Amino acid sequence: MSSLKQSSQKLVTLLKPKREREEELDRFLNSESTKFKNVWTTHSKSPIAYERGRIYFDNYRCCVSSVASEPRKLYEMPKCSKSEKIEDALLWECPVGEMLPNPSDYKSSLIALTAHNWLLRISATTGKVLEKIYLASYCKFRYLSWDTPQEVITVKSAQNKVSALARQAGIQQSVLLYLAVFHVLPFSLIGILEINKKIFGNVTDATLSHGILIVMYSSGLVRLYSFQAITEQFMQQKLDLGCACRWGGTTGTVGEAPFGIPCNIKITDAPPPLFEVASLENAFQIGGHPWHYIITPNKKKQKGVFHICALKDNSLAKNGIQEMECCSLESDWIYFHPDASGRIIHVGPKQIKVLKLNEVENNSAQHQISEDFVILAKRENGNENVPTVTASGRVVKKKFNLLDDDPEQETFKIVDYEDELDLLSVVAVTQIDAEGKAHLDFHCNEYGTLLKSIPLEESWDVTYSHEVYFDRDLVLHIEQKPSRVFSCYVYQMVCDPGEEAASDRS
Repeated sequence: MSSLKQSSQKLVTLLKPKREREEELDRFLNSESTKFKNVWTTHSKSPIAYERGRIYFDNYRCCVSSVASEPRKLYEMPKCSKSEKIEDALLWECPVGEMLPNPSDYKSSLIALTAHNWLLRISATTGKVLEKIYLASYCKFRYLSWDTPQEVITVKSAQNKVSALARQAGIQQSVLLYLAVFHVLPFSLIGILEINKKIFGNVTDATLSHGILIVMYSSGLVRLYSFQAITEQFMQQKLDLGCACRWGGTTGTVGEAPFGIPCNIKITDAPPPLFEVASLENAFQIGGHPWHYIITPNKKKQKGVFHICALKDNSLAKNGIQEMECCSLESDWIYFHPDASGRIIHVGPKQIKVLKLNEVENNSAQHQISEDFVILAKRENGNENVPTVTASGRVVKKKFNLLDDDPEQETFKIVDYEDELDLLSVVAVTQIDAEGKAHLDFHCNEYGTLLKSIPLEESWDVTYSHEVYFDRDLVLHIEQKPSRVFSCYVYQMVCDPGEEAASDRS
């Protein structure tokens, strides 16, 4: 009883300052005196990653805190060989109120996968390696993802490829890839599953999400299976990390080199799928209340057409065919809103539609799609056919209408959801002369009202890859240029006292 009380007190202590910060930040966002200033810019030859106030460089070897007024280095791990470099990582954060075995477990950790198949838990503040697990030598593990956020991770191998010589010799590779699944903190193994073409057929990819094994085929077919049911039926032997094990005539310690972790989940008979559907390019999403899914009909001419259907009976929702009338080089995209409201966000070059899913009047068994609100790009009407004048004075008449994502018009590039403040963040870009200019807009998540706009100082080239993050009082822009040149621009929130005083007087 006393431990429960202590946990409750700890929860209140942690949440109170957070709530106060959110209220203060909310006031700033709605204040004209609040500005965002570019305080730091850096460039790198290796990818730059960002996760909750930490910027990672040199394949996660160097970590910089972005929380202070100017970014400062938290740690830099020793230089390592190419085989030891970190290839992928996830940030694990301590759950509030839980009892954990070690004092270090109460601080954030970076779960990292190295090029030579080691899974590491690294202190997010010091860079010290806290735990290490050797995975295996029979495949190359390459990707990390959350199966259940902050609880269960999936380590996915690269796909096995058959060489040209092997194909000529008639040798075929039946195992496509492996999925290693772990509970995190303390690390415990659930199992390693092989995806075998002899069982699943002509499968092209597979992944795990929320306890569901998702298998994809070249035909566009997507099948869903219960991972728990597969584990219960096909696990050959329960394995525990750090324990002795005899496998295939060899004895070793599970999770230690060179023994590693044997593949202990091998499906011998095709399990019954929970659900299957065909979709163009295997695009498939589940969400909404009640459960619905979004697909594109499995024909190339249907690209850009989205069907929203009920999961229980595959019936198309009323107004469930969504097609944005736009002519653009880049496709529009659609997804279930991350705020768990059951809504749907549909993004095109010049408009963002937030759609809601609700019951049809007088028919509770059927659901319909309707517009909740629409955010429109700021564009001048009728400017497509207006002649333009060059710098030399030559008049140029345009013979064709502009594309909807023409660089000279404001175009939406990124849409994200800021959960702590319940805001939609939108990056819009316009080409001005030879330079692209971007601004980050914050919209009310409930009504779509524009609350604040932040101009980004650096030029935005639409041909480059971009990521933009908003985190409390920080805006961070990561850009990938050709020839693997990466740039990072950090903006901090500042308050202009002069404008604040003027605002108070008015």
